[in-house]
Amino acid sequence: MTYKTMMVHLDTSRGAKTRLSFALKLARKFGAHLDGVFAMLDPHPVGFYAMTGAADYYEAHRRFLTQKRREVEGLFRAELTRARVPGRWNAPDGYPVTTIVQRGRTADLVVLGQSRPKDPESYVADHFLETVLLGAGSPVLLVPETSSLEVVGDRVLIGWNGSREAARAIHDAIPFIARATHVTVVAISTVVKAGPTEASCADVVTMLRRHTTHPVDVARFERSLAVSTGDALLRFAIDGEYDLLVTGAYGHARFQEFVLGGVTRAILASMALPVLMSH
Repeated sequence: MTYKTMMVHLDTSRGAKTRLSFALKLARKFGAHLDGVFAMLDPHPVGFYAMTGAADYYEAHRRFLTQKRREVEGLFRAELTRARVPGRWNAPDGYPVTTIVQRGRTADLVVLGQSRPKDPESYVADHFLETVLLGAGSPVLLVPETSSLEVVGDRVLIGWNGSREAARAIHDAIPFIARATHVTVVAISTVVKAGPTEASCADVVTMLRRHTTHPVDVARFERSLAVSTGDALLRFAIDGEYDLLVTGAYGHARFQEFVLGGVTRAILASMALPVLMSH
């Protein structure tokens, strides 16, 4: 099992180049085709024309967007050639969230960037990450925009709580796990909520050992109620020098929005290493 079709979201933000470099490394590692999909905020003209004197501003914005898109396309094509990775550039029209979700459904792995509130060009739409994570149907690899890791997936940490989402994430991460030199399954409990049983963890380890000849172990600990599960996972990952966290993406649809669970929100807000999530 491997990833043969990967997709990376590109825009004009400062983190796009980091994200592209990261995706190219993975595409080379797995011998995958890489689709670069350009999608960013493109305000609807009706909103501009409704404001007096805004038509010229809108046209200037459109010219700016076209020029920036050409620059990102040039970077993508040049980096594909340099990395000797097969790929394709896509800049489809339409609502950007819908574009990424639909394209993601035909990818083995979707690479997205971390939200950067201080960089306005990284804004795609409200609830962008939530919608893709919970709606694409493919595993999503989230990349910290400051990531400079040369190796990803060498030491893998798996967050296990016995849920369907966690199981889905493990299976989606098998290509990484099979190549990792060390894998740890971590189970977290609190004084008021027990974690998964030892038997459950042992079953996961048994399954994973059939995919790799390298060590697979279990870590169980009780977190303080003052620390969230998401923060406890991230702290454990950083302290243990892991370079990939694998976890379920928890959430549900409410009205017209996707709402993330607390663990997923905490990881998205504070992650300092790549995180593979599946819903």
